[in-house]
Amino acid sequence: MNLKKLGCTAFLIFSISQSLNLLTACSDWNDHYENTAEGGAASGTLWQQLKANPQLSDFCEVLEQTKVYRMHKKTPVSYADLLNSGQAFTVMAPVNNSFNKDSLLQLVQTVAGDSSVEKSFVQNHIVRSMVSSGPYSVRMLMMNLKYQDMVDGKVEGVPVTLANNKTSNGVFHVLERALPYKYNLFELFCDHPQLSVIGEKLRRFNEEVFDPDASVSNGVVDGVPVYVDSVVYERNRLLDAIGLLRDEDSLYYVVAPTTEGWNEAYNEASQYFKYDETIEKRDSLQQYHTLRALMEDAVFNLTDQRSVKDSLISVPYIHTVPNYSKGKKVYHVFHKPFEPGGILDGAQPLLCSNGILFTTPKWSLKPTDTYFKDIFIEGEDTYLIFDYDRCTYNVRTVTGDSISNKKYLRINYVNATQNWTVNFQMNNTLSGSYDVYAILLPKSVYDQDNADLRPCKFKATINYMDEKGKAAEYACQTEEGKSEFVSNPERVDTILLARDFKFPACNYGQSNMNYSIKIQSSITARQTSQYAREMFLDCIYLRPHTSKSEEQ
Repeated sequence: MNLKKLGCTAFLIFSISQSLNLLTACSDWNDHYENTAEGGAASGTLWQQLKANPQLSDFCEVLEQTKVYRMHKKTPVSYADLLNSGQAFTVMAPVNNSFNKDSLLQLVQTVAGDSSVEKSFVQNHIVRSMVSSGPYSVRMLMMNLKYQDMVDGKVEGVPVTLANNKTSNGVFHVLERALPYKYNLFELFCDHPQLSVIGEKLRRFNEEVFDPDASVSNGVVDGVPVYVDSVVYERNRLLDAIGLLRDEDSLYYVVAPTTEGWNEAYNEASQYFKYDETIEKRDSLQQYHTLRALMEDAVFNLTDQRSVKDSLISVPYIHTVPNYSKGKKVYHVFHKPFEPGGILDGAQPLLCSNGILFTTPKWSLKPTDTYFKDIFIEGEDTYLIFDYDRCTYNVRTVTGDSISNKKYLRINYVNATQNWTVNFQMNNTLSGSYDVYAILLPKSVYDQDNADLRPCKFKATINYMDEKGKAAEYACQTEEGKSEFVSNPERVDTILLARDFKFPACNYGQSNMNYSIKIQSSITARQTSQYAREMFLDCIYLRPHTSKSEEQ
């Protein structure tokens, strides 16, 4: 969560709380605040002077009808009351007939509409500090936490027709027309008609969090803290892990398809996150992981990118991408995004207050480039071994580009005439199809002077759960239908254990030992001289199974 933004929010909440008491106080203004309209000393509050200006009657009517919201609750205090209090403000007042007054007044008759008018219109024209207009640039933080720039007598390009009108509790500037409301990326998802289907799903993860440190305490009653002014922050537990898309202090690129393309992509992705019937809240898990799978590779923080024309790295993985091993597929990096075939090729940019949202008719990210990934069970990851029998094992390090992470697992027998078993846990499998491989190393990786060229002979079994949550297993077979696999002892051997094996239910985020792959040596006593019981395992990996058309 962005602490800077929360600080601004807390200040805003505290200030409104103070204003609700309608405290009056005298303030000393700097000499450069002149009343250009009257040329004399300040007289009257902001509200009184705004009300007295016939050019601003439409704006004043909206101020009178719009109520202040505090902690998402409507108060009896209007913005006319607020500007008539002792709090200090700068008001950017648009003249009559420069905005649709009737539409705004109609909206404030409903709770949701009143809140919307407050944020998108009223607070968009008020600053909680003194801001003068002159031949210089000023960046203003409006009450709705949006930034507006005043440059050479214009606010966001809107001319100031009457500047620096001094009052007893602030200053106001008359504008030629209303200021445009700048949607941030989250708001655009929620309000744009072609993106609201995404916003609707994102909003489901909004939640309010009470902050006792920012709240005003009134002691303890019966052992329970009591607060006279409770501060509650709104956060989105999904976006907090991906990108702060409502944070005005950030700058992002986001790519997303419009309604039809989104529905197609969402329906496809949700099939990969089907949990078995015994998993608690499986539907909620499916929705959460589907949405996160689509969004986390679609958000790019521009402060972390070296060159957006060259490549984009998605937010959650910006610091992990350089650690990928040589020879493995690199995820979360999208090269030449604006060139033909790139993820932003032909996308329509929508400018937001905290970045650009690029829309496409279809989802421009492939499952196998994002969430449907290779799964590696490295030999050296011995914490994944949860069961073994009649063997010992140890991790060894070696130099060589063809060996994953330059480490491997040496599995050695305890009895020269008995077969051993090692069971490796499989994590984060999706309910999709995989090609399953084991990579074995020749004995020369351990002892180059040893002329032993006996191959390994073994069986493999995949353990998993079916849709009902019942344990199941699959005995792997060679392409010829044989139940035993024989390695090539003269090279690094990639052995296909199962082609197009589909998990009926996913194991994503579950760390379930019912999902495993068991390797078992299968050498009879008579075959001891023919096959080696010692195995050098680089890794086991699951590669998403795709058709040739999908790979292109």
